[in-house]
Amino acid sequence: MTLANGNAHQVTNNGDVSKPFKIFVGYDPREDLAYEVCCHSILKRSSVPVEITPIVQSDLRKKGLYWRERGPLESTEFSFSRFLTPFLANYDGWAMFVDCDFLYLADIKELTELIDDKYAIMCVHHDYSPKETTKMDGAVQTVYPRKNWSSMVLYNCGHPKNKGLTPEVVNKQTGAFLHRFQWLEDDEIGSVPFVWNFLEGHNKVIENDSTTFPKAIHYTRGGPWFEAWKNCEFADLWVKEMQEYMEEKKSNAN
Repeated sequence: MTLANGNAHQVTNNGDVSKPFKIFVGYDPREDLAYEVCCHSILKRSSVPVEITPIVQSDLRKKGLYWRERGPLESTEFSFSRFLTPFLANYDGWAMFVDCDFLYLADIKELTELIDDKYAIMCVHHDYSPKETTKMDGAVQTVYPRKNWSSMVLYNCGHPKNKGLTPEVVNKQTGAFLHRFQWLEDDEIGSVPFVWNFLEGHNKVIENDSTTFPKAIHYTRGGPWFEAWKNCEFADLWVKEMQEYMEEKKSNAN
């Protein structure tokens, strides 16, 4: 199911595209509520039209777009299916992929204004080596170069290099090739300020320095929807958003 808001404004990708901004959110049945709250946080704050589509592995398998076996180190169902984003966007315009364990605190319009057509992708260039050995509900925590770069990516879907991200490549290539963006040169990977992928438990807010205030919190270790992480940093913000989502869902049902 695709979600869309009704804003009359038009998003401009680098000034001239007047279509809804496509957002693909990784979906895992274990984190259904996290997905719903992530979408709510985007739609609630967006002043531009957006179109949100979940990346659901079971649907992709039925359509013959995803067939690789799940490996022991894949902590979510979208560990690799995320790289189908340019394909799912018909290799057209800019689109964003984001994990479902994000909470947006700012207008997505601000993020689209950072887009630069000279890049194939844009993301936060994290230097992240987690201390924990497990995350979420007991999944193995792995460490590798460019870890968490692929958790929120702006894709220039029509870029010639990204047209190489076919279903065949996504299903057959290694985790290293995909998560380290090895189909690209380093200078084709643009940078986004870390506040758009603010890692809970890693990144820090500096008092009175607004450049460090999160615009999107990433509960990468595990969020309040898991019992073990209900008291994590910024849990109160997620719970508040979840309660708003539940209230709206309840009122819409009446």
